[in-house]
Amino acid sequence: MQGPGLVLERLSRRLAECPPDFLADPARLGGPGVVVPAVAADLLCSLGGSPLDEVRAAGIQGAESAPFARNRLGLALAACWLLADPWFREAGGLAARAEALLRSGLDALAGAVRFEECVTAADRREELVRVVLAALGLRPDGETPEQAEDRLRSLDSVETRRVAELSAERTARAREVARRMARKAAAEAAAKVSRE
Repeated sequence: MQGPGLVLERLSRRLAECPPDFLADPARLGGPGVVVPAVAADLLCSLGGSPLDEVRAAGIQGAESAPFARNRLGLALAACWLLADPWFREAGGLAARAEALLRSGLDALAGAVRFEECVTAADRREELVRVVLAALGLRPDGETPEQAEDRLRSLDSVETRRVAELSAERTARAREVARRMARKAAAEAAAKVSRE
């Protein structure tokens, strides 16, 4: 991973200034809204990639029935806005990785965070910037690869959600065990009273 010139604060600010067109409802099932593959096609060409054919465009659009499809498309739009920064165009050689990110690299995040939060909330903006950079094999300027990975892990909404769900499951199991033990103790106490 490398990152000369990639100032994290500048990229986070770019996301905070995301224009309303990139926050509009993504088009689904031929309905109204922003056509994400068209935006992605323009971006990928500006990054030096080839024009999208129908198969590649469909890969970016994704399955309409997939969980979090709208949210994933919204994240793709926000990522397109971020990647439209002149630094990425000047860096060159990023189109293939950017396309892979737009196809499936945002799926996990889409299941954990509403795409609007990745523009409005500072931690989520930083998380999206770091997810995008990691997918491109880049890191913020001034950070070692270890620091970049550690900071991304500390912001990881997917992991935070998984830990919260696991904690909730463990708490529910502990409550159930405590309930069973209380019932058993009450039954034993009632049995003891009836024997006396």
